[in-house]
Formats: sequence, structure tokens, C-alpha cells
Amino acid sequence: MTDAATLFQPRLGRRRAIGRLFSALCLVMTISGVGILAVLLGRVVADGWSCVSMKFLTSYPSIMSPENAGIKSSLWGTIWLIAITAAVAVPLGVGAAIYLEEYARKTRFTRFIQLNITNLAGVPSIVYGILGLAIFIRSMALGRSVLAGGLTMALLVLPVIIIAAQEALAAVPSSLRQAAYALGATRWQMVWHHVLPAALPGIATGVILALSRAIGEAAPLVMIGAQAYIAFVPRGLGDAFTALPIQIFNWCDQPQAEFHRLAAGAIIVLLTILLCINGVAIAIRGWQQRKATW
Repeated sequence: MTDAATLFQPRLGRRRAIGRLFSALCLVMTISGVGILAVLLGRVVADGWSCVSMKFLTSYPSIMSPENAGIKSSLWGTIWLIAITAAVAVPLGVGAAIYLEEYARKTRFTRFIQLNITNLAGVPSIVYGILGLAIFIRSMALGRSVLAGGLTMALLVLPVIIIAAQEALAAVPSSLRQAAYALGATRWQMVWHHVLPAALPGIATGVILALSRAIGEAAPLVMIGAQAYIAFVPRGLGDAFTALPIQIFNWCDQPQAEFHRLAAGAIIVLLTILLCINGVAIAIRGWQQRKATW
């Protein structure tokens, strides 16, 4: 009978060498990606840092005099868009996730809904722009307003918020639910007082990432007719609007180098907003984790 030791050849030296090679390859890929990103960011900062000033933030865009141009209308338009998007998408997304994860039975219909939500999260953003054009502008007659833009962006991020909230709720241990039931809590009390606080860091992270995606999208706004040049700040939901991605695209399309520097400055402002939003998500997650530890 053949000895088992002769059939199994551990070859520890070879396996460790392959492991070190794979680790080095992953490190090279990571450094390459970060390096390319650093070069791009460095180029943007070098080109646009001189444009970023209080005058740049408080001036309206100008085609005739780029030295006096600013991003006031597009900055406020972006703030309006994100506020409407968050007000619509966050309650709907979190509520849908709670229902699907905590209340709905695992039937063929709910599995069909879950499959479609997952598919919608990967749909190109231009499709949501076409959907917003058909529903909010033509069918609902909202016009090319900031409300139509916010609702379109809410459709864009809604599947992402639902999936992120579901994953955060599913990560809560079932023992927490059972303990709440054992103390006499109803399902609503269990969800509201125990499951949601435990899942809040994951939900907040998913929401912030979804809103960050909405801030940088330009294709849906182009489809619904966001203006490339506006010399006023939106005062109501029915006003026309522009946004930072549209303004950046418009300036990059100009042949003069001055507008390219303005576009780089607007990119710096947009990245700063994204970093601030992500910082808020990190702070919320850390605060909630420390609170749970207490």
C-alpha cells in the first residue's frame, strides 16, 4: 500500500515563494493605481489652484471675461441637487431596505424585486437621464427645473442606497433580534431601537457614497437639459439650474487655456466637497461605533 506521505508533497518553499510573488504583484498594482491618481490630482491642482479664491466661489460664470468668471451658480445648483436627491432617495431607499430585509417574506416575487434592484444599480447613468426626461419633464411637466434634476438623480442613486442599507441590516447579528424579542419588543421596536442603530454606520457609508456618485454625474443632467450657462442662483424648485460637472464640461470644451484653468479650479472645489462628505460619513461611522462600544 502506498504511503500517504509520498503522495502529498507540501513544497513549502515553492508555496511561500508564490505567496510572496503574489503579494509583491498586488503591492505594485496598488502603488501604480495610487501613483497615477496622484499624478492626475497633482496636475489638476497645479493648473487650477491659482483660480480658487473667494471671488471664484462668489462670481457667476462668464464667457467673455474668464478672469472674472466663477462657479457661484453651478455651486449652488449642485447644493440644490444634492439636497433634493438626499431628501427623496434616502428615506425611500432605507425604508425599502428595511421592508425587504426585515418584513418581506422570501418569496418568488421578492426575489424578483431584489434581482431588479441589483440590475438597476449597474445601469448606465445616461439611461436614468432618459428616464427622467420622459417621466419628470414630459409626463409630469416639471420642466427643466432643479426639481426634475434632483428627482432624476434620486432615481440614479436609489438602487445603490437600497443595496447598501440591506447589506448593513443583514450584517446585524440575529442574536440581537432574538434578544429584543425575548424582552417583549415588537418587530417595529426591535428594528427601530436595536437593528437600525447597529446598522447605521453601514447605512451612512452607503448613502454618502451614493450621494458622492450623484455629485459627479453629468450625463443625466445633460439629458434633462441642465443649462451650461446661468447667471443666477436657483431660488425655488421650479427654477432652471446648472451644476459643477456641467460647468466643468463646458469650460473644458472651450479652446482657450484660461477656461481650462477655470475647469481645474472647479474640479478642486468638487473634490473638496466630495472629501468633506466622505469625512462626514467617516465621522458618523466612528461616532456610532464608539457609542455601541459604550
